[in-house]
Formats: sequence, C-alpha cells, structure tokens
Amino acid sequence: MELDLLNAVALVALGIIAGFLNVMAGGGSLLTVPVMVFMGIPGPVANGTNRIAILAQNLTAMATFARSGFKDFRLSLSLAACAIPGAVAGAFVGVELDGIWFNRALAVIMVGVLLIMHFDRGATTHSESDQPSSRQLVIGHLLMVGVGFWGGFIQLGVGFIIMPILNRVMGFDLVRTNMHKVFIVAVYTMAALAVYASQIELLWIVGIALAVGYSVGGYLGAHFTIRKGERLVRLVLNLVLVAFIIKLLFNF
Repeated sequence: MELDLLNAVALVALGIIAGFLNVMAGGGSLLTVPVMVFMGIPGPVANGTNRIAILAQNLTAMATFARSGFKDFRLSLSLAACAIPGAVAGAFVGVELDGIWFNRALAVIMVGVLLIMHFDRGATTHSESDQPSSRQLVIGHLLMVGVGFWGGFIQLGVGFIIMPILNRVMGFDLVRTNMHKVFIVAVYTMAALAVYASQIELLWIVGIALAVGYSVGGYLGAHFTIRKGERLVRLVLNLVLVAFIIKLLFNF
C-alpha cells in the first residue's frame, strides 16, 4: 500500500492522540484501527499493523517513566512473562478476527471498569516503598495471562482491563499502574507482533507513520502522568470510558 504525504501526516496526528490516551487510560486503538479499516485495510491486517505503533509507544513511555525514577523492572518483567503465552495464543486467533459482538462485549467491560475505578474506594494503594501482598501478587500474575490473550487477540481496550488489575487487585496507585502497564504491553506486543508478521502481510509504512505519532503521544502521556499524578489519570480514564461506552453502544 502506497502512503501519500497527507495520509501520513493524518496518521501521525491520529497516533499522537491515540498514544496519549493509551498511556493515560486506554482506548487509543479504538481510534486507529477503525481509521485503517476505513482506508481499505482488511481488519486482521489493520489489527496486526497497529502493533508496530503500540510497541513504539510503550517503549517510549517506559523509557520516560524510567528516566523520572518510576521503574520496577523485576516485577514488571515477571508480570509481562505471564502475559506472553496468552498474547501468542490471542494473536493466532486475532489473525482470523471477525467479531460481530466485539463492540458490545467491550462496552460491557468498560462499564464494569468504570464502576470499579470510580466507585470502589476500598482497596489500599501502595506507596513507592510498599509491595503487594503475596496473595495480590499471585492473583495479579494469573490475571495477566488473560490480559495477554486479549492484547494479542485484538489489543483494543486492553488498558481498561489491565488498569483495574494493577490498581484495584494489586493495589498500585494510578501512576505506578501506568508504569507497569506500558512495560507489560511492550513485552507481550513483541510476541504478538512476531505472530502477526509470520501469518499475514503487515503494512510497515502505515505502521511506522502511526508509530511516530504513538511515540510522541506515549511520551506526552507518561510525562503528564508523572507531573499531574493520579487525579489527572483518573479524570482522563473516566472521560475516555464514558465516551467509548456511548460510541460502542449507540454507534455514534
């Protein structure tokens, strides 16, 4: 597929918005994948090509968090390792993607996440020096297999699934939730991208154009998360959830 300058600029701009949303909350792929389909790219190809940009975005965000002192590579890596098998399995399913009930299912997930994140104030969040309990660690690692499957399968909305696990189940504040999230997604995306590249022909030029925008958006999202803290992350998350629930349920 040839990409003219106007479309390339549009993809970069769209990628900036999507990358920012992905790091702050989630749902960026709900913008980019439909746009690629609208451009005439088949769904499985768009789904796979989007992973090129997702990888660039999360590597950039991960480096931004690390440079600011927000890192726990040992725990992030162990969580990511649990997500990899699920991501590989999900990617093999994703190359044949044709989910007529996907929008409604994702909307239901978002409603659940919105209710949990907004109204459940009972969970204890940890400071930088604290660590989750052994029980929280076990449950969190087990749930990452499912996160990996969804991420490998379709990726769309994975932030709305992984954030409650890290925040409500494992007890991290939303800044450290995003710190772990970008690392986990970067690692399992490498595995999923390898599967897609081996099974279908990806559009690397389109993916690179998106990756430029995603990287800028990922940097901005990580930067704002660190500087503005949990209050801004929660606000953005709730706004994005409401917007996408309305979009998915009523097809606006």
